[in-house]
Amino acid sequence: MARTFFDPARLARDLHAAAGDGTGRGGRGAGISRLLAPLLPHDGLSLVATDPATGLGLGSFSFWHEYAPALATDLVMHRYRGGDPYRPAALAGLPVPATVVGPPGEGPPDPKVRELLTANGAGSELRLLLTDQHGVWGALGLLRCAGARPFGQDDLQRAARLGPALVTALRRYVTEGPLLPVAPALPAGVVTVGPDHTVTAVSPQARIWLDRLCAPDGHAFPEWIPEAFLVALSLAVRVRARDTAAWPPMVCVPPVVCGRWLTFQGQPLDADASGDVALVLQGAAGDLLVPSFCAWYGITPRERATLCELRTGAAVKQIARSLDLSPHTVNDHLKALFRKTGADGRDELIAALTR
Repeated sequence: MARTFFDPARLARDLHAAAGDGTGRGGRGAGISRLLAPLLPHDGLSLVATDPATGLGLGSFSFWHEYAPALATDLVMHRYRGGDPYRPAALAGLPVPATVVGPPGEGPPDPKVRELLTANGAGSELRLLLTDQHGVWGALGLLRCAGARPFGQDDLQRAARLGPALVTALRRYVTEGPLLPVAPALPAGVVTVGPDHTVTAVSPQARIWLDRLCAPDGHAFPEWIPEAFLVALSLAVRVRARDTAAWPPMVCVPPVVCGRWLTFQGQPLDADASGDVALVLQGAAGDLLVPSFCAWYGITPRERATLCELRTGAAVKQIARSLDLSPHTVNDHLKALFRKTGADGRDELIAALTR
């Protein structure tokens, strides 16, 4: 029986602590699962973080517990091949951005999803998009084993109540991480993914970046995550080649994951994206970084404009003239930037965006 009442602020604090604790039994995903289980019983968990700057398609980082790698990969492949009526963009249009997949008779029929769940010993999956007034911050997936009571409407309502605490925990997890890089810069690396959706080549520099993602003293992804993520990104590249309105195939990973901001970007190596796809991994700085940086730290458009002027080395009076603001207002924006990011001053803030 799930608990009916909970304290959202306390749950957000506990979730943030679990996300940062890689030493507990079963790792970070298991810790998050243990916190949510009394509120919404489940047998497997995936918590994928995104940011509004890069869209709904792919996660910046994630936490997993008892999710079969084959199931996660098969569901992603099914989504990008045009199946699955419960894609994130579809959930975003619902009054409550959540759904249950698996049991017959629940929403639009999708026999393939039921087949994939059954093949991996699962009976139903609950999906919740994590949103607030600023955009979409990720998705929660919960599994129940075959034979267990399927998720129902009461579970969807309970899941929706958990959403704000999960958003708060994810944003705190990123913004309380290091502001300045704590890992050395590396050259860009390249990964190629073939038309059969297998990784065909990994450059030495890319291998170092990927090893950082799985470092035992860092975020500690499950060992299967990097390859599944790369395949998903290559699929996004192929979708984008067919539909330019699709989300751009780019992901920006925050320093809390591997010590510095990192971007993954992809492009096809032929005109129709039927052959190999190249994925470029590199440290993020400057214009490549600003949108995601501002999203995670809650920086407003006016503050962002001030931040961009600051990057040029402009003084307060110069920024004021450029933005048609008073020096007093510019100073207010700078104070807000320092407060939100925890930067000691303009030099540290500039370094966070340029190193």
